[in-house]
Amino acid sequence: MAGAAAEQRRLATVVESWRERAVLVVGDAMLDEWRFAESERLCREAPAPILTLRRRITAAGGAANTAVNIATLGGRALLVAPVGADVAGDELHDCLDRAGVWDRTVSEPHRPTPVKRRMLAGNQILLREDSGDPDDPLDDDGVGRLLTALSCATEELRAVAGGIAPTLVVCDYGLGALPAPVRAWLVAHRHRYATVALDAHDLADWRGLNPTVVTPSFAEATRLLARAAAGFGAPPAPARTGGTGLHLDHPPNDPADGPSELVVGTAPGGVGRAPTGPTGEPTPGEGRVAMTGDGLSVTGAGVTVNATVGEGVDRAGLARARLAELRAHTGADVVAVTLDTEGAIVGGPDGAPRRSHSTPVPASHAVGAGDAYLAAMTLALATGAPLPTAAQLAQLAATITVSDTGTCVCRREDLLDALGGAAGGGTHPTLVGTGELDAIVADHRRTGRSVVFTNGCFDVLHPGHVRYLEQARALGDLLVVAVNSDSSVRRLKGADRPVNPVEDRIALLAALSCVDHVVVFEEDSPADLIEAVRPDVYVKGGDYPPEMVPEAPLVRRLGGQVRTLGYVPDRSTSAIIDRIRAQAATGLATTGDPPDDRLRPAAGMPAAPGPEPTPATPTPTAEHLGRIT
Repeated sequence: MAGAAAEQRRLATVVESWRERAVLVVGDAMLDEWRFAESERLCREAPAPILTLRRRITAAGGAANTAVNIATLGGRALLVAPVGADVAGDELHDCLDRAGVWDRTVSEPHRPTPVKRRMLAGNQILLREDSGDPDDPLDDDGVGRLLTALSCATEELRAVAGGIAPTLVVCDYGLGALPAPVRAWLVAHRHRYATVALDAHDLADWRGLNPTVVTPSFAEATRLLARAAAGFGAPPAPARTGGTGLHLDHPPNDPADGPSELVVGTAPGGVGRAPTGPTGEPTPGEGRVAMTGDGLSVTGAGVTVNATVGEGVDRAGLARARLAELRAHTGADVVAVTLDTEGAIVGGPDGAPRRSHSTPVPASHAVGAGDAYLAAMTLALATGAPLPTAAQLAQLAATITVSDTGTCVCRREDLLDALGGAAGGGTHPTLVGTGELDAIVADHRRTGRSVVFTNGCFDVLHPGHVRYLEQARALGDLLVVAVNSDSSVRRLKGADRPVNPVEDRIALLAALSCVDHVVVFEEDSPADLIEAVRPDVYVKGGDYPPEMVPEAPLVRRLGGQVRTLGYVPDRSTSAIIDRIRAQAATGLATTGDPPDDRLRPAAGMPAAPGPEPTPATPTPTAEHLGRIT
């Protein structure tokens, strides 16, 4: 596990490097209110529980929670957002002060602070009451003061950072804090920010921004793709064009600034099988979203994406297939499609999708987890971290915040503790059994690590194997190698194989720094292990395309991708054994000496001293020759 420990130390170095990174957050700030109650009887007037309030807590929500996460992760967060001059606004200011966020919010006396109030009994959310109407727009005076605050905050952060351009995070949840004039200002002043992250319910409003990273939910991503497929606007322009125009227009019946998530479910008329998981919030006038085999189709009732074509189509598969289009439509360098309990699919300019996983938790535990994800992703990219590193830290930050009910906030100390725990003395052994592999992989995934899986006999370990395994390890954060047992090798390769028993084979593999875990399997196929591990990347050696790998359909059904890596020329187990046999046969023909495994040197090596060989059968058997080392 030396390689894993080094990886965790590298990740911790990235977390340390983003300390005091200047980040400006702008968007819809709101207050989250949690009311915890108990219920022991029903109301006589109606079949409803009688609740006794025991505890009430408040927390920053929306853009304010993103700013809080940036501050608690170690960055320097400054928030610009309209906040009402009301009790909820006062509580929100208190939340920002406690977290160390630089509060540059703009007071709006005639516009209430948005609030999400949740009533719980036994940690079960019974109802949610939302206040703050997106139909209450900022007046001209409010827009002017917000633009002034944005300009001043940008220069304030630049001055604090010694002239370095700050990072910008835009959180547009359709509640009216970012009307068209504010969006236009941000697009026109994009050059003032080094890194720009965008989390928007309606991505079509932000095409001209050319953000560094966008983090849409599955519903938000599908909505954008569906609009393009339905013909709203021109075809997508290449990413990073620098233009200010939006290439997708709103349909006539779509409110300009309203909530924009679509429901993930069966479309009207019962089209297909709906994916599981939480649903979004529908926009008035638009249809529902399900999944379709080719990615998209449009019905008269709205947009339909359905899974009738093959079991392997799921939200992760659809997101992976559409990453390039999402990058083109948004102009973003990086797209991270978040899938709530299923993790995220992330893609960058290299076109290689990356899958991260999450731990399923009750919905009341995951409120605001996306804000933690966005904060960590932004900080990592702002410090120049590679995309795989940023994605891993973002998933880890979101995962470790969902242990309890409430609005999720990730602290820098918690993130470092999670990394230290994975790299410290409590690490898992390299050699593991099939029964414990599930729990070990799940433990790694809780720290945001992606899993690469490969399998083989690895009979006579040679440089081709080592290079192959190093390349496989580079495709993710954790490499699991499954090794055929001796009986399995005999069935696959013949009675004279393996040359080396399984104990020797796994010991050599475990000694390689690129290998994290080694497991032995008895079957001819690793299908059961693949089901258990659910690898993000499944790797096989060979020059054939991934489609010809027998395990490919299974891996893709589980949400992973398949990669094939070419062999090193003239470096194969069979070729090495054939050379040994040929040299042994030549030596026997010349000297007439019988084979003796104890004394036979490897090619080019001097014979070790030892007793004289004992005469044996004149003709060597295949078993003798097969075990020459």
